[in-house]
Amino acid sequence: MQTVLIVIHIMAIVALVATVLLQRSEGGAFLGTGGGGFMTGRGQANALTRATAILAAVFFATSLALTILANITRAPRSILENVPPPSSSAPAGPAIPAGQGSLMEQLQKFQQQRQQEQPTHGESGPPGAPQAPRSQ
Repeated sequence: MQTVLIVIHIMAIVALVATVLLQRSEGGAFLGTGGGGFMTGRGQANALTRATAILAAVFFATSLALTILANITRAPRSILENVPPPSSSAPAGPAIPAGQGSLMEQLQKFQQQRQQEQPTHGESGPPGAPQAPRSQ
């Protein structure tokens, strides 16, 4: 299926380029004047305009279809799979053993450990000193 879509996509690209190049120039930036183009007359211009629009729609549709097909067969991945292990020179914090519960459970355990290590509100600073707000 994907091969058929790729072939249709390439044919639409080639045809789209050809129809754009066949259209009469209207004094654009490259050629300066319209010249006596290959196809003249209003009827041919309307046909080329319609053909360009149809080929553009085919190009758009095949692009979307190829993208959807590519994403259907792709397995979901986690961004954490590609994280390298911490180096030995990095300062070690409280370690959470891997493989014990989900990531959310590990983060909750880590937060509980940090809260137990931190002093309570009454123990930090002199009495009557303003306290910094803490996030929950």
